[in-house]
Amino acid sequence: MIHEGDWVSVDGTSGNLYLGRIKTTDATIKGELSVLLGWAKEASKMGVYTNADTPKDFQKALDFDADGIGLTRTEHMFFKPERLLQMRRLILAEDAAGRKDPLKKLLQMQQGDFYEIYKLARDKEVTIRLLDPPLHEFLPHDEKEIEVVSKQTQISSEKLKDRIDSLKESNPMLGHRGDRLAVTFPDIYEMQVQAIMNAVVRLHNEGVEVSPHIMIPLTNSKQEMAWVRNLVVKQIDRVSTENDIAVKYTVGTMMEMPRDCITADAIAECSDFFSFGTNDLTQLTFGYSRDDIGSFVPAYIKEGILPVDPFQTVDTEGVGELMKIAVVKGRKTKKDLPIGVCGEVGGDPKSIEFFEEIGVTYVSCSPYRVPIARLAAAQAHIRSVVNEPQFEKV
Repeated sequence: MIHEGDWVSVDGTSGNLYLGRIKTTDATIKGELSVLLGWAKEASKMGVYTNADTPKDFQKALDFDADGIGLTRTEHMFFKPERLLQMRRLILAEDAAGRKDPLKKLLQMQQGDFYEIYKLARDKEVTIRLLDPPLHEFLPHDEKEIEVVSKQTQISSEKLKDRIDSLKESNPMLGHRGDRLAVTFPDIYEMQVQAIMNAVVRLHNEGVEVSPHIMIPLTNSKQEMAWVRNLVVKQIDRVSTENDIAVKYTVGTMMEMPRDCITADAIAECSDFFSFGTNDLTQLTFGYSRDDIGSFVPAYIKEGILPVDPFQTVDTEGVGELMKIAVVKGRKTKKDLPIGVCGEVGGDPKSIEFFEEIGVTYVSCSPYRVPIARLAAAQAHIRSVVNEPQFEKV
């Protein structure tokens, strides 16, 4: 009989369950494995980066010899209690004037986060994605939490409920999120870019030069990308001028919309790099919600309708074809355009072989998947040299 609160240990390789808390040790790279992965790095064409939102996660990836950070999700930095309160004050404010104080407080917190990550990175690249999820995700969801937030913000429960209702969306995945927030709430993105630049300036004064890579999520067109890029660049230029420093930077987009892929040649005109967000691209290509697939995908796999879960291994026939189009069109505009993958499939060996085939520059995965991604990247490149490529690279 297992009771709530009892410890249960899981062997992630075999799937075996054990009653009680089994002593564990941190995974490390040493000895013959270290030598093998060193060979793999030399034999790879693709870079292997990590998805990391905290210095702790980044350090673990560095221990596994990651090439840098391919995705820092800034929204994950807002969920600590004090930060969540300020984020809620920001969202609940009725106008730009009401957003000033919480934005100021969040600015201080974010620039500290970026400083620590950049300091750890040194000469390795760090790509920071600006705020992506819809605002309602930060608000309370039940009566008890609403009462707590009401006391914290001095906003009545009734008014708070009205505001929460006004932000609810029928389909948030397709709604008011990503760079759409930059258009309607430009001060949020301006704050984030200022926080990045303040960290860059602080490190410059300490003798460490940083070249920020800023990623804009959910762009759908050249016009949209150009508008948000202009917002970002203005902040970079302002802080650079005020501090009399020259900063090298790139501003790119997360390719996660089918329309992105079809119009990649135009988007590349105002984007310094592409990074495929394969989770959203898969959702929007299949019409599947990643949060709800558990109710039918196992049956689809069992019946042979799907060969695998498309969120774990890239769907080369559909999603992959869109990625091919984006690679070809993007590099027609910019021959040396860096192109990455930072979705769930970035650490999957079968997917990595396909990414090698279509000319992806790098993959980005969770810290603990870096070693297997490195090995898979080397194997994929060796195969591509031995076998004639099926897809003509541009």
